[in-house]
Order: sequence, then structure tokens, then C-alpha cells
Amino acid sequence: MSQQHHTVLIIGGGAAGVSVANNMRCQNGTINIALIEPSEKHYYQPGFTIIGGGAYTLKQATKNEKDLIHPSVTWIKDYAESFQPDTNTVTLRSGDTLRYDYLVVCPGLQLDWDKIKGLKETLGKNNVCSNYSPDYVEYTWECIRNLQAGTALFTQPPMPIKCAGAPQKIMYLAADRFRQKGILDKMTIEFLNAGPAMFGVPFFAKALSLVVADYGIKTQFNHNLVAIDGAAKTATFETTGSDGNKQVITKNFDMIHVTPPQSAPDFIKKSPLANAAGWVDVNENTLQHNRYKNIFGLGDATSTPNAKTAAAVRKQVPIVVDNIFNLINNKSLDYKYDGYGSCPLTTSLNTVMLAEFSYGGKVTPSFPFLDPRKNRFIWWLGKTTGFPWLYWHIMIKGYRIDIPHLESYAKNYTKE
Repeated sequence: MSQQHHTVLIIGGGAAGVSVANNMRCQNGTINIALIEPSEKHYYQPGFTIIGGGAYTLKQATKNEKDLIHPSVTWIKDYAESFQPDTNTVTLRSGDTLRYDYLVVCPGLQLDWDKIKGLKETLGKNNVCSNYSPDYVEYTWECIRNLQAGTALFTQPPMPIKCAGAPQKIMYLAADRFRQKGILDKMTIEFLNAGPAMFGVPFFAKALSLVVADYGIKTQFNHNLVAIDGAAKTATFETTGSDGNKQVITKNFDMIHVTPPQSAPDFIKKSPLANAAGWVDVNENTLQHNRYKNIFGLGDATSTPNAKTAAAVRKQVPIVVDNIFNLINNKSLDYKYDGYGSCPLTTSLNTVMLAEFSYGGKVTPSFPFLDPRKNRFIWWLGKTTGFPWLYWHIMIKGYRIDIPHLESYAKNYTKE
């Protein structure tokens, strides 16, 4: 058993972890940084929607982890197993113990496939697909491409999940594909959401209801997928009525896209870093841990009540980096994170509604002169070309680029 010491130790090498490591290196060329990440592949997860819709490839969304981490950052290819914050140590699955001065926790969240009975046994076959894993995202496109008629179901589990709009984005791309093939009138498309509405921000939910109506999609709320039988082509949902009573219903399908339940990783839930709900317990503005002042968290695993998106990570990274340097230099922390997140809602194969919002569902567009409810081709170009380029060449490399966002209100926009 060995023990190493690092000034800054980062848990997780996804969008948040690599960006923090490289951003910190850009700010300081000598500080000792280490990053714990077992995976050798790094995925641009916002691209999974358009991979499933046949407008992007998994190869385009995949790079080698080693090519992204600055060579002066120590990459520890292992799993973090447990935390001992009182002694500033992390124990790895290998048994090694790492010491740190400052800890950054950003392991992402976990996909709880096993919470849906029968899903693991049928996923990737029987027209049961999901964009939420690189192992199955290409099968989504195969299902959409081959379907000629019948019922297509799209599910959304209880919140929180990665990018709350993703379960319906793929539905719109599928519907547009069906329309292009001339079979939309032969399809029954249903959106079955465990939540009470199309989208958590009412301003955008109203606009999305028009998209749903245009495709003839049926919406069912308070419907939570609990079991699936791929061979029999049946899906079982637990529904909650307005009186709070629950019942179980079964629906037939010819294709089903499943969004799995999601939660904080198990090793986070059982750690002293977690709050009662299992998330890394941080201040929502500084991203500093509420109990351990030399620990910070960002990305999907934290307790912050913002949308779990790459756009949120982009705003969080410089705040975490600057606040660690503020502590090192005995300065006060910056209370800068306002909960910003962005969800480019793909409403067709050439249009996107760019939803941007902050804590409390405040509408915060970066381009306030454009009504953010409008479906635009320019944002489709962003989704397929511009945003991936910014991710790989700016954000992940640790460079800072900030487009200010402004709080706005529905009354600021006229109906176009």
C-alpha cells in the first residue's frame, strides 16, 4: 500500500474533472494536480441525442482520455473507493491512499438501470433502446431507422437526471424522421413522464407543447416506468392520480426509448461528503463543501438545484478553480454561480430551441435579442458543430470563454 500527496486532487475525469484540471493548470503552471479516473475513453455526452437521431456518430463524440489531460497533471487510473475528509485522504479501490490539500469531487452520476425490472435483460434488443449509454446509443438510431409503423414510447424517470430535456429531444428527432419517411400518420408516439409537466421551466414548457402538438404526440404525466418485457413488447408504468392514488398500467410498444433512473454514485452516497439525499453537499453559489472547507464539488454529483448539463459545468469550473486559489491566497470566496444551465432542445432535424435558465427557473438567455422559445436553425448548427467544437477545443482544454447571460422574463418577448 502506497501513499501520495497532491495539492489538488480531483475525483472524476469527465467534463468537469478534466476541465478543472486543465483550467487550473492554465492559471498556475506549477501547482501539483492529480486526477482519478478509471476510464480510458471520454465521451461528449451532449452529442448522444443526435447520435440516436442519426445526425452524428459515436466516433465523433469519443476521444481518448489520455489525449485530453494536460501531461503535467498526474492521471491515476483507478476508482475512488472512500473518503476520509478529517485526515484529508482518499482511499482507492486498489487499496492505495492519497493525501490532498484540496479536493474536487465531480464523478458524475450513475445510471440505475436495475431500478426498472427486466430492462437490463432486454436493453439493446427487441427495439428497447436508450441514448444514455455509449453501449446502446447507436441502437436507438437503428430502431428509429427500421421502424415502419406502430407505437413508439419515450420515457422519463423522476428527477434529477442528466439534461432534463434529453428524454424528449430524441422523441422529436424520431418524429421528424418518421415525417420525412412519410409514416408519421402510421405512428402512435407517446411521451410518458414521471413528472407533472413537459419541462421544469414553465416558460419553455408552453413552447414545447406546440412542438408536441405539431407531431401529434400524446403526453402522459405522472407515469413512471417500473418494468419492461422486451420479448412481449410491453412496458409497465406506475401512475399517480390527482388524488395521490397509485395504480399500475401496461402499454404495448413497437419501440421504446428508456431514460433510466439516475442518482449520485453509491460511493458518494455512503460517504461523509453526502447530504441526506446522497449528493455532494456544497454551497450552491461558491461550490464549497458545507462542512469541509477544503473540498469543492461541481457537475452532476452535487447538491446544487440546477440542471445537470455540460453548460452548467462550463460556468462552474472557473468558480471552483478561482475559489481554491482564493483559499490558497487567504482571500474571500467568490459567490458567483447562479445556477445557470442550458438545454439545447432539438425539436427537429434542423431546429433547436435554446433553453437557458438559472436557479428558480429564471430565464437567462445569452442572446436576449432572440426569443429563446423559437425553434432556430442557427442553434441546430450550434448543436451539431459549434457546441462540440467549444467543448473539445475550449472548455476541456481549460480555456475560459464566457458569454454573459441575463435574467429575463416572458414579457420581454413578443410572439413571432
